Amino acid sequence: MKKIILVIISLFLVVGCGTNKTAAEAVEKYFNDYKGLSDNVLADLNGLVEKENLSDEQKKIYKEIVKKQYRDLNFTIENEDYNGDTAKVTVKITVYDLYKAQKEASAYLNAKPEEFLTNGSYDASKYLDYKLDLMQKEKETVSYNIVINTIKVDGKYQVEQPNNVTLEKIHGIYNYEENID
Repeated sequence: MKKIILVIISLFLVVGCGTNKTAAEAVEKYFNDYKGLSDNVLADLNGLVEKENLSDEQKKIYKEIVKKQYRDLNFTIENEDYNGDTAKVTVKITVYDLYKAQKEASAYLNAKPEEFLTNGSYDASKYLDYKLDLMQKEKETVSYNIVINTIKVDGKYQVEQPNNVTLEKIHGIYNYEENID
């Protein structure tokens, strides 16, 4: 599931829609497309989730978790730093702490593996159901300061491909206990 989240946001880049006369406008549009669940965002989400080895019900639940993360994402532009036709935009984001939910699911699996057995064998589907349930119920949030790189093309700023750490933070799956920026 982690790879789905990373690919989803990386597929949809702001490419000149609107004016985007400043780097901050491009970044604001980038996040607002996710918050507003634009057609492109939903198409990318649907296409990627369909490729995953999840039951139809799990796919439906997972899509709703990601949509909720997008809709409820809060962001504030903190700073713009221009250097010619490029700019770095510092953004404070607040997202659901899905890392915490995933960590709790993994700890529970390790503590009570017998609860995820079917006919004596590990049942990955049972574990995924449990993990998705925890993710769906997660209400705690986490905040990060991230830097989004932009570039000016044909007089309009566009968001460049964020790195994996930034994408993990945007999706609330960043391992803040072990990873140090």
